[in-house]
Amino acid sequence: MLKDITLGQYFPGNTLAHRLDPRTKLMMVIIYIVALFCAKSFVSYGILALFLVVSVKISKVGFRAMIRGMKPLIVILIFTAVLNMFYTPGREIASFWIFRVTVEGIWAAAFMVLRIAMLIMGTFLMTYTTSPIALTDAIENLLGPLKKLHVPVHELAMMMSIALRFIPTLIEETDKIMSAQKARGADFETGNLFRRAKAMVPILVPLFISAIRRADELATAMECRCYHGGEGRTKLHVLRYQRRDFLCILLTTVITAAVVIIGRLGY
Repeated sequence: MLKDITLGQYFPGNTLAHRLDPRTKLMMVIIYIVALFCAKSFVSYGILALFLVVSVKISKVGFRAMIRGMKPLIVILIFTAVLNMFYTPGREIASFWIFRVTVEGIWAAAFMVLRIAMLIMGTFLMTYTTSPIALTDAIENLLGPLKKLHVPVHELAMMMSIALRFIPTLIEETDKIMSAQKARGADFETGNLFRRAKAMVPILVPLFISAIRRADELATAMECRCYHGGEGRTKLHVLRYQRRDFLCILLTTVITAAVVIIGRLGY
């Protein structure tokens, strides 16, 4: 299960999705999320799903990687679907005990699962095709106006980048600790919920110690390289918009406008 967590991983490539400015990809994801929350019918979701499929094809990341990244979130999707199915008022079609299944609840569950799945896959696609360093530069650049309000934009962007960068490392460390504990006879798969939670303690303690040690080593390495924040620093790669960036943002905006119009017309 841990190997299926792909958040924070970067798949190098030379496709259009990789060559886009990271600021463009961030803005496209934000606009895409807005479109998802504006979608209210299968026509709208169909348009957004087609856009996502074309984007994945262009990136050459592969649907297998996208689906593998969704596996750890299946429980959340099922829980969300159940809540919407049982607690959405409407025309009742079945009931048992305190639960009532309605037609509106089934539609709400289907739309909510689609929305969450497509939102996560769109976000994953951005991280798969954007290196953490480029993502840091994009976040810092887009939040640049906040520097006038004395907001530590560079530090915030750096923390987000480090967090994304160390997710795969911590997952690999957790997998190694679990393998070592299993070799010593630990059992993480049998017993009730409380017993499983108790069995996780021998994993969490060394994992936290390892994370704190890595954080201390990273801080020492940054100090040795005379890192003192973003003031006065220059960049090796300066971000510049190109024609393809404007075209991609325009396309995403047009699709969002189409979704909103379709929702207003009731299709």
